[in-house]
Formats: sequence, C-alpha cells, structure tokens
Amino acid sequence: MSAGTSHLKNLDYSVLQQCMHCGLCLPTCPTYDATKLERNSPRGRIALMRAIADDRLEPTETFADEMYFCLGCLACMTACPAGVNYAQLFEHARAEVESKQLLQSPKRSLIRAFTLRWLFMEHRRLQLLGLCMRLYQQLGLQYFVRKCGILSLMPPRLRELEAMTPPIQPQFSSDMIAPVQAASGQRRFRVAVLTGCAQDLIFSDVNRDTVEVLARNGCEVVTPPEQSCCGSLHAHNGEWELAQILARRNIDQFPPENFDAIITNAAGCGSHLKHYAHLLENDPAYKHRAELWDAKIRDVNEWMAQIGIRSPAAAAQTEQSVTYHEACHLCHGQKITAQPRTLLKSIPGLNLTELEESAWCCGSAGIYNIIQPEMANELLDRKVKHIRNSKAAIVATANPGCLLQIINGARKHRVDVRVVHPITLLAEAYRNEDTQSA
Repeated sequence: MSAGTSHLKNLDYSVLQQCMHCGLCLPTCPTYDATKLERNSPRGRIALMRAIADDRLEPTETFADEMYFCLGCLACMTACPAGVNYAQLFEHARAEVESKQLLQSPKRSLIRAFTLRWLFMEHRRLQLLGLCMRLYQQLGLQYFVRKCGILSLMPPRLRELEAMTPPIQPQFSSDMIAPVQAASGQRRFRVAVLTGCAQDLIFSDVNRDTVEVLARNGCEVVTPPEQSCCGSLHAHNGEWELAQILARRNIDQFPPENFDAIITNAAGCGSHLKHYAHLLENDPAYKHRAELWDAKIRDVNEWMAQIGIRSPAAAAQTEQSVTYHEACHLCHGQKITAQPRTLLKSIPGLNLTELEESAWCCGSAGIYNIIQPEMANELLDRKVKHIRNSKAAIVATANPGCLLQIINGARKHRVDVRVVHPITLLAEAYRNEDTQSA
C-alpha cells in the first residue's frame, strides 16, 4: 500500500461504526486505568480513528504516539457488548501510522529495517542471532560484562535492556524434535506444530513438551525443522504487506488440507494465526486456503481439551500449588479461558489457586515492554504483587512473552516462584508416570 493510501479510510466503515461509546471498556483498559485520560482508552482511540476515516482529522505524530501507547491486549473486546473488532482497528491504525511515516527517524527506521524487514523474515537469521547470544552467555561473557562494572557506564535504558536478555536454550527446536513424531499407541489425529520465533530460541523445551504431549494423546506430529515467523509481530507493528508474505509462506508449508489441526503454543501467535483469512481476503490465490487454515489452527490447550486429555497416573511427589496467568491474546483474543485450567486440573499433585486479576495484562504485549518500559513495569509490578499474594509455588501461563516478563518480574521482586507453560507441567507428569512404572 502506497504512502498516499489510507488504511483507515479503506477499512470497512461498519467496523468503525460499531462502537456505541458506552464506556464499558474503560475499566478493563490498563492504560486508561493508569491515566484516566479518554484518549488513552479504547473508546478514545476509536474516536480518533473514525475522525481520520471521516476526514475530520489528519494523522499526526500525537495520533501515532497514542496508537503505540495502546498495549493491544484486547481486554476491551471481552468487555464490549457491541462486539467491536478492536484487534482489526488497532492493526489498521498502526499500519496508517507506518504508511504515513508519522514516527520516522533514522534510528527508528534502522531498528525496524533490521528487525521486522530482515531478522524476522528468515528464521535462520534469527537462529544465527540466537547462536551468538548463546555463546555470549555460555562462554561467560555476559557474566563478565555484568560483574566488571562496564554496564554502569551505559545509559540507564541500555542497562535495563541488558538485564532483560533472556537465556537462550542449549538446543533449538529442530535439534530436539523429529520432523515426524509417531503417535503413542493408536493414531487418532495428524497434526502440525508451529515452533515460533522467540519460542524457538528461549523456550524450545516448551515445543519439545508440546510434541511429546500430543504424541502421548494419539497424535502423529509433523514439525518441519525450517519454519517461518507467523507474522504477528509485523501485523501488530503496521507492516501489513510483510505479514501477508509470511501468511502465504506458512499456508504453503503447512497445507491445512493435510492436517486435522495446526497447533500453536504461543498465545500471541495463535491470535494472529487465526485471522489469516482477513489478512488475505483480497488475494484470490490464497483466500479459500486461508479460510481453511483459520478453521484448523488450534492453541495447544484448546486442542487438548477438544480431543480429551489422558490424565497422568497419580503423582508420587509432594502436592504443589499452581496459579494461572491468562495471556491476553489467549483469553481476550481467542476466548480460551477454561481449557488451560482443565489441563492443569488434570495433573495429579497440582492444586489450582485462582490469581487475582488473572486476565489483566502483565505488560509484555509483544515488544511493548521494550518501547513503553514505564507502563510495562507498572503493569508487571501489579502482576507480581498478585502472584506473591497467591502464595503459589508455580505460575503457569501460555505465551513466551508473558513467561519471560513474569520470570524477570519475579527475579526483580525476589519472589520464589517457578514460571512455566501449562503443557510443560503435563509433559513432566507423563514422564513421572513413566518413572513410576519402570
């Protein structure tokens, strides 16, 4: 789309008209809750979008800043009685910002060119970066940098970013998972697993656990070693055309007609993956395949609840308490709330304690904790306070961004808690079952 074309003016106007301005979304919006400013609310943002579509307002840098101050947590969609598709509006508004180059600067352009247009367009490039980070950590260079005092010479923001550097797994997903994993016992389904981007580098063990659990529940699992980004990072940051390119790649690599389900274990990815039909609605070559793709995409918690979880045998270890943080794009974006709890309750030895404000954003929100650190930290502190009060030994959450954010928050506030994906707890229970029967 050219710089002279407006994403908001070309959007189906009925989507913009849905908002009734009732205000029921206001108490659910973290940014409005923090500032009490109308422009920081979903209702206020939609009013700005509609004014641009109506030619009553020109897109400005102030509008752009507001669109990027939004977390995109979609809590407003859960609260909205009119069914406003804020996710669609949010993505088109950010695309408007980028097409009009409202926030353009040499530094920002360089960062976006490196990350969105180069690094995340080819997974091998991301793995190369992950390999460099792994060596930096395993050779002791990170420890040296943190102990020698050199960080004190850096700007405060760089010190904060360095502290957030995640540990890279010893192996990538393709090193741990066979391209085809046979079902344990009788095959009931044939599924594919998406290994993701950050998930592959930081939580490849979750991908391994996902494949193991699926196989133990009668699924033949196909996991190609070379995969592409789902495109959510691009769509959420205004790079509409790049998101379309990645959607086509995924549909070609995972032909939806060949599988009973295509599985994702990352909430943010899953919410985007279920909307390829909208992304490619004007592409006659992919339109119908994208519709079938959307019908086949399943979050792993959702799929396990759908096919029926085989409960592990009673655990021998001491019972533990677990609480559950709801990733925004799982509960608000995909409306999946009961299924992860069902999975956790199926595991012997785990006692589920509900977390206060479990569906309130932790502040990760894709790259929000990088571009809006003050608001992200405020939300993280609020989340960790509730985790501490729950007195749970384990926090389960089904999104890599949330996992990393809460891990960092727990370390910052010295809360002794294990943060883990629900599927990992189920995989561990199955392995414990094997140990008991040996």
